[in-house]
Amino acid sequence: MERWPALELASTIRHDGNGGVADDLATAQGTTRWIHQQAELLPGHVDVAELTAGEELRSEIVGLRRAVRALFAQAVSPAPPSRADAHRLMPVEQALAHLNAAAAREAIVPQLDWPTSGTPRTEVLSTERDASVRLIAALARAAIDFLSGPQREQLRACNAPRCVRYFVKSHGRQEWCKPSCGNRARAARHYQRHNATTARELPGS
Repeated sequence: MERWPALELASTIRHDGNGGVADDLATAQGTTRWIHQQAELLPGHVDVAELTAGEELRSEIVGLRRAVRALFAQAVSPAPPSRADAHRLMPVEQALAHLNAAAAREAIVPQLDWPTSGTPRTEVLSTERDASVRLIAALARAAIDFLSGPQREQLRACNAPRCVRYFVKSHGRQEWCKPSCGNRARAARHYQRHNATTARELPGS
């Protein structure tokens, strides 16, 4: 299954398995763990192997996530957004400004590399030495690419009970982010139909 950095960032808010919502970025330690898990998705010039998140970097990533989730909510509209933060979304104009400003924090220059006996490829040069800035800018640019690309049209908020994830629809009939959510949604619908039928059959109803 294809992974997108923007979707990975949005998915750091998730169902905790007990009816509540978990936040993978709630602590600096959790943020560091998440950053290292994204290493293979980031551009080659963004090396996070030795990066440890402090409170400032954690706060910056959380702020970027707020902007991304607000724009995800805009992308799925008029369908409802994720229930996790539907009541406190950042205004769209503010989210756009935040995302673009984050992307602009690192100046990068694409360079063409063409080995004598190889295939041409693009490399990116950056004069930014701060790994934290490179990370924030890379995550923001990844979100821009995601939201301006074809996958935006397939973005959905999972409406299964208790789920708060966004996902990219991979086939025409997909309604939920994963099979377990589909099972939960079908069970909930069956329960509701059963209760409605029982209520109609009760004396006096």
